[in-house]
Amino acid sequence: MTTVIDKDVRQPSRKPGRWAAPPRPVWEEKPSTAGVAGKGLVLGLACLAIVFPLWIVIVTSLSSRGTIDEAGGLVMIPKDITFVAYQELLSGGQVTRAALVSVGITLVGTAFSMTVSVLCAYGLSRTGSLGHRWILMLLLATMFFSAGLIPTYLLVQSLGLTDSYLALILPSAISVFNILVLRGFFMGISQELIDSARIDGAGDFRILWRIVMPLSRAVLAVITLFYAVGYWSAWFNASLYLNDQDMMPLQNVMIQLVQKQEAPVGLGQAIKTGELSGLAVQMAVMVMALLPVAVLSPFVQRHFKKGMLTGAVKG
Repeated sequence: MTTVIDKDVRQPSRKPGRWAAPPRPVWEEKPSTAGVAGKGLVLGLACLAIVFPLWIVIVTSLSSRGTIDEAGGLVMIPKDITFVAYQELLSGGQVTRAALVSVGITLVGTAFSMTVSVLCAYGLSRTGSLGHRWILMLLLATMFFSAGLIPTYLLVQSLGLTDSYLALILPSAISVFNILVLRGFFMGISQELIDSARIDGAGDFRILWRIVMPLSRAVLAVITLFYAVGYWSAWFNASLYLNDQDMMPLQNVMIQLVQKQEAPVGLGQAIKTGELSGLAVQMAVMVMALLPVAVLSPFVQRHFKKGMLTGAVKG
């Protein structure tokens, strides 16, 4: 007896390619031509709204003073491409030193924040741990109530952290939201797997290192990116706790350059003599501030859906 299978409900005979659309469930109707065209139009407009401003910023930063004056401001069509703005920014030494400071703060701060957050989240995910419920409630309370700016400053000052790089890390080292996301993901790991490891003689630190963390690469990558972007983009703590100009991170130096408060000698002279446009410098500042985030984000993008949704829903 021969069974007839309707061609609309048959499963595909091979896996789709990397860029091919996944097979549609049998109960879904095929999209209409108008629907596909509408989705493409909306996505195209959304991409254009994101890419077009970035394009203007990059092109303006690479334009000469004459091109910017001819365009009357922001440049959309590249002409007379020059890297003078970037060369002047990096040749003075102040921007280079500030960039190294920001890189060091980002690396050390992210490592410290991830270590504390992972340990805290793992402890809170074990329902039998000592006082985990009260600690969790205490952490949740800090999301709604804070001491305020002046008590925080007085605390940092009393600890002797002013004019110290620790003042850029410790006051904002922990995010309760990130801890809750990690906790939710850790609670979704099979308890039987952890119990079997305990039977084999593994302790909590070994379970965390050998079992929990390898199974949580997605959420760890996302939270690491969150902390890294936060440290890289932070400027308020430095303006509040640092008085030494040589200790300022990149974001603070960039703000000073945009506001024309403390421009390097060579850069300021180039702007005054007309060799360099101040608008090109401002756009170059924006590109340098956005470049690390733009480079790292695509590598973590594939983890966002699994890391954030699973960590937020479970637990």
